[in-house]
Amino acid sequence: MSQMEQNDLAAVRNKRIGFVFQAFNLLPRTSAAANVELPLIYAGVSAAERVRRAREALERVGLGERLGHMPNQLSGGQQQRVAIARALVTEPSIVLADEPTGNLDSRSGVEVMSFLQELNTHGITIVLVTHDLNVARHAQRVVEIKDGRVVADWVVEDRIDAAAELEAFRRENGDAS
Repeated sequence: MSQMEQNDLAAVRNKRIGFVFQAFNLLPRTSAAANVELPLIYAGVSAAERVRRAREALERVGLGERLGHMPNQLSGGQQQRVAIARALVTEPSIVLADEPTGNLDSRSGVEVMSFLQELNTHGITIVLVTHDLNVARHAQRVVEIKDGRVVADWVVEDRIDAAAELEAFRRENGDAS
């Protein structure tokens, strides 16, 4: 990749890598659907196909009824799910997630981790950066980096199953959603 031209690198980032940021990075005066369509515009996808794929991606993250909502009309967890839909709309093979639960309440964080685990079971590689050991315990493998050096690399033996954690959270709170 170090030999690739800038345009070729941009194409790889757009089509093969999905990015999820802690701060969501949604355009504030743009609907959820339009935010999800953005990478497809850069990829040269037709308008009709962009609309179809954005709708599918938002339905996949449970926000099919929020297509026209602006970011300020969505909770933090919903905004992060829009950001995840945007990362997935180009059907990448890898998702890079930087503190994806950092700006979320506990329940929303568990929902996001459940969704990321589900993506991983469907063959998408998730590389997640976190400072939270509980978030790291949702992973299959942890690589600990300190001052730019790998100081530990281990398989998580007592992995947290986010779907089970979410179900327990719902039972405790009498929540059927």
